[in-house]
Amino acid sequence: RLRPGRPDMVERAELPSPASFETLIAWRRDVRRFKPDPVSPDLLAHLLDVANLAPSVGNSQPWRIVKIETPARRQAVRANFEAANSAAAARYDEARRAEYRSLKLAGFDRAPVHLCVFCDPDPVEGHGLGRQTMPVTLDYSCVGLITILWLLARTHGVGLGWVSILETAGFNQVLDVPAEWRFVGYILMGYPEEEHKDPELVRHGWQARGDMAERVLVR
Repeated sequence: RLRPGRPDMVERAELPSPASFETLIAWRRDVRRFKPDPVSPDLLAHLLDVANLAPSVGNSQPWRIVKIETPARRQAVRANFEAANSAAAARYDEARRAEYRSLKLAGFDRAPVHLCVFCDPDPVEGHGLGRQTMPVTLDYSCVGLITILWLLARTHGVGLGWVSILETAGFNQVLDVPAEWRFVGYILMGYPEEEHKDPELVRHGWQARGDMAERVLVR
């Protein structure tokens, strides 16, 4: 409900409770095990429209999102992942390598939605405001969009997995986008095969969640 006389303001009662938001964050999870069920185009469009409200430096909205549907392009990305994954595994000693190989690190085989997020390094929008000394804030803005999309998708029962084991050189050519766009993230989306409150890497003993107090410095 809009506040009377102030169409730019909403009543606080409409905002989600802190408890519900904190539960959502705990339940978010990086999803790699998907059902093959499709995500409706209308729902995906809605999720992207709302994510487009994400904050960005100078209101520049630098995100450029490519929806990958062509089988050959999907296969090229998957082959890229498999090569990068093998290279990453080779960095570990034998015991850790076996543990690494046991992890489910992507869901290319069943995720119905593949999105690639790029950053336009010089968007017309925003007129350069706020990014002259820190142009990397454009990339940060795109990460903010992904985070909002991630949380929003979970409220609709859709899971999201962010694939980071990729060699990004050549991605622009594979996906036929401008060479100057910067790769930010490859996103898989679909309905989760199973729901967990704990991250898969914690559940399978790869890395426990640390204490935030150990990461806060006072100077």
